[in-house]
Amino acid sequence: MSKSSENEMKNAVAQRDSSFDGKFYYGVITTGVFCMPSCSTKAANPENLRFFFDIESAMQAGFRPCKRCNPAGQDARTLKLIEVARYLERHAEDKITLTQLGDIAGLSPSRLQRIFKEMFGVSPNHYQDAVRMRKFKRSLKEGEGVTDAIYSSGYGSISRVYGEATRSIGMTPKAYRAGGKGEVIHYACRETVLGYMLMAATDKGVCSVQFGDRKASLLSLLSDEFPKAQFELSAAQDAPELDSWMLALDRHISQGAPRPEVPLDIRGTAFQIKVWQFLISIKEGDVMSYGEVAEHIDNPEAVRAVGTACGKNPVGILIPCHRVLRSDGSLGGYRWGLERKRALLDMERAKR
Repeated sequence: MSKSSENEMKNAVAQRDSSFDGKFYYGVITTGVFCMPSCSTKAANPENLRFFFDIESAMQAGFRPCKRCNPAGQDARTLKLIEVARYLERHAEDKITLTQLGDIAGLSPSRLQRIFKEMFGVSPNHYQDAVRMRKFKRSLKEGEGVTDAIYSSGYGSISRVYGEATRSIGMTPKAYRAGGKGEVIHYACRETVLGYMLMAATDKGVCSVQFGDRKASLLSLLSDEFPKAQFELSAAQDAPELDSWMLALDRHISQGAPRPEVPLDIRGTAFQIKVWQFLISIKEGDVMSYGEVAEHIDNPEAVRAVGTACGKNPVGILIPCHRVLRSDGSLGGYRWGLERKRALLDMERAKR
């Protein structure tokens, strides 16, 4: 079945067309909830709508299920699944069976496994693994030794965390904690309408996009981020993907081409990653306040922490932190200077 176009989805929402229920879902950025097309809730402005083709994508973007149309299922079941997820978070270090989780939700183990994955996009086991990985990364950031961090995060063996860490962090735990030691990072620099842009990438994806007035200062920033990594200037024969990614991003900035979808290899706390993932969902031409972002990630008290996460964004534009403003509409801060932030917003508004 082909996916509906954005205009078709907007029309379906406007007409509350139930024939589209299950084919897509829409989120409303002003309320932070997502609904089925036929939902009877008060109509939202079209510019505040975001569209998703599955429940998982809507929830990963930070939207909560609407209590009126129950797009994620019955309220009682949804609350039970959330209770299961919270239990996994509180007992990340324990060995938990599906039977135990089924007892919490009042479901058989097989049914619990199926509907948990339908709602969260991963199995309970993988969800618990992700919780452990977040704790492990936080322990490393706080200076705990690798072996101690492994066991305090709930991993049963060193070999297990190394198998997961390379997938979730992008480099081995020791390299992550040691400023990229042993990692080879290719980089390139070119001039754009925003000044010089430096892009750097590991073999997993782009790890840094920086802007500045001088090449030397950008290289210094990269070295500060990864003080013990090995840096190599990108050449077409060695890292053609980096050169093509950089060209695509330059065209996006200078010529209004679509923002390139490139793999990212970024590192941060669990909270920072959550903020950055949500920022990617903000549509070009739209802006949100730091408080609105905090509400959308279900942490309304973390306004200052959201601002800090934006300030530590390692990949400018690819993660569009420039679309976040103060509550009074003023620009707020920007890691690469307010003039660049203002220029980006002006270009996006003009395109829209």
